[in-house]
Amino acid sequence: MSVDQRAVAVRGYNAWRALMALLLFGISFGYVEAAVVVYLRPHYEPLHQRFHASHVSGQIFPLLTVEQLDAAGPDARQRLEIEVGREAATLVMLAAAGLGVARNFRQWFAGFIIAFGVWDIFYYVFLKVLLDWPSSLLEWDLLFLLPVPWAGPVLAPAIVAFSMVCCGAILLVREERGRPVSPSALDWTAIVSGGLLIVAAFCWDYRNLMQGGEPNPFHWPLFVCGEIVGLAGFVHSWWTADN
Repeated sequence: MSVDQRAVAVRGYNAWRALMALLLFGISFGYVEAAVVVYLRPHYEPLHQRFHASHVSGQIFPLLTVEQLDAAGPDARQRLEIEVGREAATLVMLAAAGLGVARNFRQWFAGFIIAFGVWDIFYYVFLKVLLDWPSSLLEWDLLFLLPVPWAGPVLAPAIVAFSMVCCGAILLVREERGRPVSPSALDWTAIVSGGLLIVAAFCWDYRNLMQGGEPNPFHWPLFVCGEIVGLAGFVHSWWTADN
């Protein structure tokens, strides 16, 4: 497809309007997510005090085990199930936000990763405003529960989120200019593989965490490898689109 044909294919697409919509959605959703944490902490704090005598108020780890939640009564276990459902719904909402500004798969993917990245960044911004947490970017957080607990220093998801926003913005702006980035099968393999390596780094210690243990050192080499591989796939697809 020539440059002129590509321009016709994306004619009328306003990347800046899409970026503004995704930015507003991500910031607002980040506040909603932080507010949920504010509401949930008072429910779990007494359980942490009950099962972990040395627990420091406001600390997330060690996690409550499923057995401890069962021992605390049906309400505690139900809250866990509701939380898992909420996390699944969160991913659907982020995907829907991307779909709302998209006319093709490339634009949807870009919209999704932008919404995800902005939401994640401002989630931590608002946690800092509302709870004065985290105390530093190296403090550990529980990131997801699906399909197993994801955990790591706040710096790690912040790096991923920033990468997602930058890559997504590049994709949308190039769409508007009629110079879309279309990753090859090899590029997609690198991007997906990099993402899976990052997920593996976050889930590396899940067995220990599920058993109520303190987090072991984060697997930074695996995380950095995932970032490099994923970004290499994106940069290669970006470079080949201009050659």
